[in-house]
Amino acid sequence: MRFNIKVIADLLGIILLINGGFMALCIPVSVYYKESDWISILIASLITIASGFLLRLVKRKNQNKELKKKDGYIIVSAGWVVLSLFGALPYIISGAIPSFGNAFFETMSGYTTTGASILTDIEVVPKGILFWRSLTQWIGGMGMIVLALAILPFLGIGGMQLFAAEAPGITPDKLQPRIQETAKRLWFLYVGLTLAEAIALFVAGMGPFDAINHSLTTMATGGFSTTNDSMQLDSPVIQYIVIFFMFLAGTSFTLTYFALKRNFKKVVKNEEFIVYTSFIVVITVVVTIALLFVQDQPLEKSFREALFQVVSLVTTTGFVSADYTAWAPFLSVLFFILLFVGGSAGSTAGGVKIIRHVVLFKNSFLELKRQLHPSAVMPVRISGKAMDQGIVYNVLAFIMIYILVFLVGVVLLSAMNVEFDTAFGAVATSLGNVGPGIGEVGPVDNFSAMPMAGKWLLSTLMLLGRLELFTVLMLLSPHFWKKR
Repeated sequence: MRFNIKVIADLLGIILLINGGFMALCIPVSVYYKESDWISILIASLITIASGFLLRLVKRKNQNKELKKKDGYIIVSAGWVVLSLFGALPYIISGAIPSFGNAFFETMSGYTTTGASILTDIEVVPKGILFWRSLTQWIGGMGMIVLALAILPFLGIGGMQLFAAEAPGITPDKLQPRIQETAKRLWFLYVGLTLAEAIALFVAGMGPFDAINHSLTTMATGGFSTTNDSMQLDSPVIQYIVIFFMFLAGTSFTLTYFALKRNFKKVVKNEEFIVYTSFIVVITVVVTIALLFVQDQPLEKSFREALFQVVSLVTTTGFVSADYTAWAPFLSVLFFILLFVGGSAGSTAGGVKIIRHVVLFKNSFLELKRQLHPSAVMPVRISGKAMDQGIVYNVLAFIMIYILVFLVGVVLLSAMNVEFDTAFGAVATSLGNVGPGIGEVGPVDNFSAMPMAGKWLLSTLMLLGRLELFTVLMLLSPHFWKKR
């Protein structure tokens, strides 16, 4: 098959070493809060690090380090599964989630930044374990492979294959000619914004532990909270801070980088950003007006609740400020549709992504014109630039496969005796990496009652959604395994 097995094993080992290091960061938290769970976290960390070293023993000194596209797909897909398997150890060893299936679901939900949880009482979970839960989302937000590219020089060889496989999209933007420099800048920006939000939340009155955890999961657009009520707070200031950073997290990090460099032309001329912002504004106005008729509350509160939930769902963060399924049937349907929108390409948000919707609609309208003028050349233009037709075909194929996977997921989950509306909500929110859905997995519910087979199915859908279908589905193609 001509795969570079030794480099694949070596990189999986590196991923586990980094992951074990992140686990160790949770030990001081447990010690500070005088929890005995630090021993469980230490054991999990040592097992992960030891496994990483064992995988790295496979390599040779003079091995061929060149990575091909197929190697990249295997490393990324296998890497995320391995991360979730070992990432579940702190839950299992500590007894916070003793069931392996439930622990794997919670971990996959964390790394893929989905935010779906099986925990019925989050506040009784030890703080060291809660910190690890938040870290899984923060790690998965930007991606472990991108982190490895940033800190390991030799991954520059074939690094673009890994970058494209983990952060797939229409075009993986590069801030610098060298992929390692791009990865470094993305992670520096990611860390900087996370620290900025933590400080802002602390100044606004949130406790330091909660501020740090919520900043980790906000910038990852993950939505894990340290409280049972998520973001149903009495502090409008804190909610507006979270809204601002959710919006930033759902924006392309490349655009944010250019904005910080004061290159505002690239921002204001970016069509995806314009549509992303305009869409949030329009839907927020619609929901606010609807709430004024449905709820007997002040205009500011209606606006804030509308804006919070719209931004949370569009960016696939999944924080909850209110039970939107109790507002009105019309709004429940609208919020269900938002599960399929997604944030900007190049952000930590999941979902279909705004740019794909723009390409789909533009190509559909152009197709009407092509029927009248079959000889005319009418390329799809984004931000004034003509898109390659191959990219347009890729978008159409992605959306078709996305809908197909969604329907198959709903049928399979329904076959497990899951209620129809719950099946729709669970599959949509898992595939879109959003978190809350509708039915029995709504904004104030969780996934604890889901059958175990259903949890494994939804975990698979989370991975498919995070790696945007092709990276994982590629491995199921017989053509992928043929010799070239």
